[in-house]
Amino acid sequence: MKNRHLACPLAAATALALAGCGMLPGGDGGTKTVNIWLMRDSVSEDFLSRFTEAYEQEHDGVELEFTIQEWTGIGKKVTEAIQGSGGPDVIEVGNTQVAQYADTEKLFDLTLESVRDLGSEDWLPGLAEPGSIAGAQYGIPWYAANRIVIYNKDLFEDAGIDKLPATRAQWLADTEKLNKNDTQGIYLAGQDWYTLAGFIWDEGGELAVDKGGQWTGALDSPAAQRGMAFYKDLQALGAGPKNADEQTPPQADVFAKGDVAQLIATPSAVAAILKANPDLKDKLGYFPIPGKKAGQPCAVFTGGSDLIIPENAPQRGAALDVVKALAGEKWQSELARAMGYVPNKKGLASVVAGEEATAVMAKGAARGRATPNSPQWANVEADNPIKPYMTAVLQGEDPVKAAREASTAITDTLAE
Repeated sequence: MKNRHLACPLAAATALALAGCGMLPGGDGGTKTVNIWLMRDSVSEDFLSRFTEAYEQEHDGVELEFTIQEWTGIGKKVTEAIQGSGGPDVIEVGNTQVAQYADTEKLFDLTLESVRDLGSEDWLPGLAEPGSIAGAQYGIPWYAANRIVIYNKDLFEDAGIDKLPATRAQWLADTEKLNKNDTQGIYLAGQDWYTLAGFIWDEGGELAVDKGGQWTGALDSPAAQRGMAFYKDLQALGAGPKNADEQTPPQADVFAKGDVAQLIATPSAVAAILKANPDLKDKLGYFPIPGKKAGQPCAVFTGGSDLIIPENAPQRGAALDVVKALAGEKWQSELARAMGYVPNKKGLASVVAGEEATAVMAKGAARGRATPNSPQWANVEADNPIKPYMTAVLQGEDPVKAAREASTAITDTLAE
């Protein structure tokens, strides 16, 4: 173990003293039980069983105890756990949630392990960046998912499109060609703000910027305005509602009817599409959301999870080893294959090369981003001013005025 965070005098640094300082939890020579919180449906029972059996065989005297948590209400539960005593040793959290937990100053600093043991230089930016606070790494990237374009091959063929678009300009032109008669070129809900974020980032803009510790909404910047303008042009090439998000109605159900050429979603939408319309099984194709330049996919919002270790973890040393295993190459590869996720490193993209939709997702993930790394960002999303801003622009209101109002609302919330 390291001397970092060692509270006992150096002269007493015997094995017994280290155990007394909490550096060697379970130092009585007995079995160590590592308590790990994972979120519902993050992993399959088969993966968990295989990992547990292999890990315990390789780590004599260590037992893994997994507790499955629900996403609803998890923020309060995690905050209470890391601020109490004797909480879980490892916790899976949403990648954009790390900042709010780090703000409690109750997370263990994993910077050394990130550089020395986990190859942080190759991590996906959309997972790594939100786990890094003020230069310290508190969240270890675990798995990622991001949006791609799902398309109907038959409708592309009917429109005479035999080459997938490589740029946003070509994508817009193709979508216009697809949007004819009874076919929607694309189904894009008016308040799909995660997709909008990608267009804004691709233009060099931001949702909010950190100016010396003060976060400020940035939807009114010229770059962000260009991203919104592209969104408006694209959204008009279909019948998506201007005043609702992608869940109202569920966009997979709309696409499943067979008269929509394209959808922007994660590959997880495929299961819902095929459940609603099994006849589309061999008619679905995939490509990364095109960027401004050929050969460079659009920036995308990266969802997924990071692993954190609380300062109060009873088995911190053993917890570190568990995190290294879960985030390491072997089990990252196993997890990606089992669950259809993007692994945490760009260099592991080949692991999912045989899965068309996941492989496409991995290409986009290389340019993944996350929401602003403020502990207050969750409050922005709770009463999201970006959604009504988008509706206002799509319905013809002054885009600059609407953006300024939304930016002010973001600024006020982030200052709370």
